[in-house]
Amino acid sequence: MQSTNSFSSYGSIAKTFHWLTALLIFTALPLGWVADNLAHAVLHSATAPTELEIARAARVFSLHKTVGVTVFFVALARILWAFTQTKPGLLNADNKPEAFAAETVHWLLYGSLVLVPLTGWIHHAATEGFAPILWPFGQNLPFVPKSTAVAEVTGVLHWLFMWVLVVSLVLHVAGALKHHIVDKDGTLRRMLPGLSDVPEPPHQTHSLIPAVAALVVWGVVVTGGWATGKLTPNVGEAPDVQLTEVQSEWQVQNGTLSITISQLNSPVTGSFSDWTAAITFDEPTEPGPAGSVDVTIAISSLSLGTVTDQAMGPDFFDNARFPTAQFKADLYKTENRYEARGPLTIRDKSIDVVLPFSLDLQGDTATMAGTIELNRLEFDVGTSQPTEDSLGFTVAVSVELTAARGQ
Repeated sequence: MQSTNSFSSYGSIAKTFHWLTALLIFTALPLGWVADNLAHAVLHSATAPTELEIARAARVFSLHKTVGVTVFFVALARILWAFTQTKPGLLNADNKPEAFAAETVHWLLYGSLVLVPLTGWIHHAATEGFAPILWPFGQNLPFVPKSTAVAEVTGVLHWLFMWVLVVSLVLHVAGALKHHIVDKDGTLRRMLPGLSDVPEPPHQTHSLIPAVAALVVWGVVVTGGWATGKLTPNVGEAPDVQLTEVQSEWQVQNGTLSITISQLNSPVTGSFSDWTAAITFDEPTEPGPAGSVDVTIAISSLSLGTVTDQAMGPDFFDNARFPTAQFKADLYKTENRYEARGPLTIRDKSIDVVLPFSLDLQGDTATMAGTIELNRLEFDVGTSQPTEDSLGFTVAVSVELTAARGQ
């Protein structure tokens, strides 16, 4: 059997690409459906999910993503190979409407095989947490920022294009069966392994009109998603608790307050967008007391990728009952650094902690950076996850800020 295409038949390489793609698609689609249901049960459960439930959902989602990325690369290779080959003619080219429909569906399939996994991959790269791709090349994509808006839009596009793919697949399979059972021609046989005795296709020319029709279909789908509001990012909503500005000797000009957890042995980083700090500080000439700080954090302002909603739940931060966290500390200068010492209150637990930090003082402007590691179980966070199989005990909290002395 020849490896390349001819006007009347497909070569072995094209057939291999075809059936490999089919195998991957019919693996990825059910995996995605099962994974979505498992993840929904975990993230929106009325009770705290068990470690086994979380691990199962993450495992299936990781398999779905890994197969999806494989589809992307196989589809690209298949398309590139097709561009180098003779395109076998349609056996029903004389039936213009049917031939037009067949070529349009082929364009929809080719495009969907790239768009569906690509939008899913971008969605994965733009967010944090839950189910890594099972490969050693990292989880991020160049030029794709960690962005809730990007993740939401590409997530919806992934869902919309998935339905285009499903409908195209149904039409493609139905067309193949129609050729084989009703028309009894060799359309399906010439894509099967081995040699097939099929008639020579009639003379025909191929135009770009079916490709344009496929573009119109994708345009209608995207426009419909935009018109219904599905493609409008749901960002910028006011948090449940909005903190008011505090009066302080030092006013925070800018800063970040972030946390990093370990989920399934992979780091997931998020940050709080709403927090205040009332700071008093006078640089001592010798090690000793240097001032105080009172930090209040709006828990609902946390963005933690795909597990943000879960983090707000009763088994974790329980934002409904404990909308804020607080750190009231005295500031000290030591021999070689600075420390903030005092109680940190999360949920209904207060524990004395020491936050070491560096300080760069330039006149009336101070820049600090510090990191502390906490044990989530000491604050009754995630007690339904008593081991580190799915969620690590250690939570790294990092703060960086620049403050100016008030006049």
